[in-house]
Amino acid sequence: NGKNPLLLILDRITDVRNFGAIARSAECAGANAIVIPARGAAQVNGDAMKTSAGALHKIPVCRSENLKDTIEYLKNSGVQIMACTEKTTNYYYAADFSLPTAIIMGSEEDGISPEYLKRSDVKIKIPLLGEICSLNVSVATGIVLYEAVKQRMK
Repeated sequence: NGKNPLLLILDRITDVRNFGAIARSAECAGANAIVIPARGAAQVNGDAMKTSAGALHKIPVCRSENLKDTIEYLKNSGVQIMACTEKTTNYYYAADFSLPTAIIMGSEEDGISPEYLKRSDVKIKIPLLGEICSLNVSVATGIVLYEAVKQRMK
């Protein structure tokens, strides 16, 4: 459609409230779609709908039978794949979100699957200065999405 795509790929996000909050932030940030695995992901149910404040009625949610193949398809289509992970030294604000981008966010238990991490073009992290070593996935997603908004509004 001539748009500069901004997509979210959620790897094993199973909590429906986190999923709903992510959908709400994604819709507000103008993301084009959310991609989730067909199995092992939060259900699009009443709790998710309520937490999303209706965003799940507005943003497409695509269930992928094989996220690895989906990531490869997006890469071959000219979409850069960004993985938000603590396993890097690159901060999110130094990444270029002006390009067609798909952001992978991983489960709070064990992050992004290694097979998806190795397929990413860019790995980014959010600086953490406190003693707790991680953010809630919905909060982290919002931070990264709004860096994309900031860069795309220039």
